[in-house]
Amino acid sequence: MTTIFTNGRFYTFDPSAPKVESVVVKDGKIVDLGSHRDMLLQWGRPEATVKDLDNKMVTPGLIDSHLHLSSIATKLMTMDLEKVTSKDRLLQVVKERASQTPSSEWLQGRGWDENRFTEGTLPTIEELDSVAPHCPVFLTRVCGHVFLVNSKALEIAGYSAGMDIPAGGTVVVDPLIKRPTGLLLETASNIVQRHIPDPTYEQLKQSLKQAIQLAMQCGLTSVHTEDLRTLGGLDQTWQLYDELLNEEKLGLRCNLLIYHPHVKRLIERGMYTGYGNETLQIGAVKIFADGSFGGRTAYLSAPYSDDPGNVGSEIHDDATLHQLFREAREVRMPVAVHTIGDQALENVLNTLERFPTVAYRDRIIHTSLLRPDLLERLKSPSIVADIQPRFVVGDFPWVADRIGSERANQAYVWKTMLEAGVLCAGGSDAPVEPLEPLLGIHAAVTRRAPHDTHEGYNPSESLTVEEALRVFTYGGALATNEEAVKGTLSIGKYADMTVYSQNLLEIEPDEILSMNIEMTIINGEICYQQGGNKNLCEI
Repeated sequence: MTTIFTNGRFYTFDPSAPKVESVVVKDGKIVDLGSHRDMLLQWGRPEATVKDLDNKMVTPGLIDSHLHLSSIATKLMTMDLEKVTSKDRLLQVVKERASQTPSSEWLQGRGWDENRFTEGTLPTIEELDSVAPHCPVFLTRVCGHVFLVNSKALEIAGYSAGMDIPAGGTVVVDPLIKRPTGLLLETASNIVQRHIPDPTYEQLKQSLKQAIQLAMQCGLTSVHTEDLRTLGGLDQTWQLYDELLNEEKLGLRCNLLIYHPHVKRLIERGMYTGYGNETLQIGAVKIFADGSFGGRTAYLSAPYSDDPGNVGSEIHDDATLHQLFREAREVRMPVAVHTIGDQALENVLNTLERFPTVAYRDRIIHTSLLRPDLLERLKSPSIVADIQPRFVVGDFPWVADRIGSERANQAYVWKTMLEAGVLCAGGSDAPVEPLEPLLGIHAAVTRRAPHDTHEGYNPSESLTVEEALRVFTYGGALATNEEAVKGTLSIGKYADMTVYSQNLLEIEPDEILSMNIEMTIINGEICYQQGGNKNLCEI
């Protein structure tokens, strides 16, 4: 079947035909493109389907290079704390939910961020106990690296002062009374999380289906997602995605990052990077090198400005990091390493440079703090930096106090990276930041929150709209070595396209916030079509 998508303003990002009016699709791939008149003359047979795009802007399908669909799914099943702006409100929300929660059930929430609080600090464990004395409480910070629990949760976990805490994690203890404050950092959360009952398979499947549909509503045609820790391991994760994408044919293309403890099972199943089909594939081996700025667990080369005795958390020492890289290389897989702090990045590059490259590019996820001496080392045809433009909204202005103004000017330096030749792929890290790529594009261009009016934080690092679009299209294809089949609108590539209500290249950056995604086209099929207005500022 032939479909002619025509009367559009197609920005192909292919230098051989950068702008066309019509794209012809057959069997899920682009077979021709050009002017409206020429494509109708050549392909306008009676059996062809013609889709008039009403002069709308079209780009290659948007790609999110780093998110967690499973966490978006589970967030739909828990309390959403993103809009909580004070300690009192957080305690009130917990109290209200606790009144409806039996003692045998866990009270869970995600999205709190003390940097958004207009009043009050974090609640103490005693305050959490006072509003939820009977049921265990587990509240995940927006970054996913810091957690709040009550005494009931620690009791169920069997916590004691001499308990072994997983490497890289900390149970924060009050230095005066030597008792837990209720804060758990990084892997310390494992002592509690392993006692939280898993959702049923059907609950996970339905929530994951909703998350996939939300992604397509946002204009995404492909995502790279890390889910094994949330969805119960490799076998169940693959089964869920296989049923939703290959059997139910929801449409979205998914590349699955493999959290490193599951590599052994991956090998047992005969899987490897690239295993799968054009809809569902195995990706790189996911490894954490450090934590987050918000939790003061990002690993820095010098102490935090607001915590002089602390340089953050090194999740793995050099020997362990080397071993994890070696295990990936033994099965010819690339690594995708979470690095926020500059010392974490230096350690990762030091280790990576000891190994030969493989057929797929390695990935440095976040690359948040980039010292000038590390920039040249990051520039490599075999390395992609996965950047999240919305981090500048979530982290500024408070991050300047946390790491100091000099280092803050070295944070999220995307323009410098692109101009130096670093390969960059755009993502959201949703649900840490909003899923909508248009919000990521707005942040990349303005370097400020939607309602702010200043010139942006470190505005010399702002991208143009076209640069931002390329990062969220061609950049995403580079991250999984799929630039031959996606990332541009070119003959022979997948017919993955995103259609917009307005032309991003012809409006003011803040007008992006009132735009809609008109249509999401995957494999030549319309997987989402806009049916109502939504304002991104309100999401």
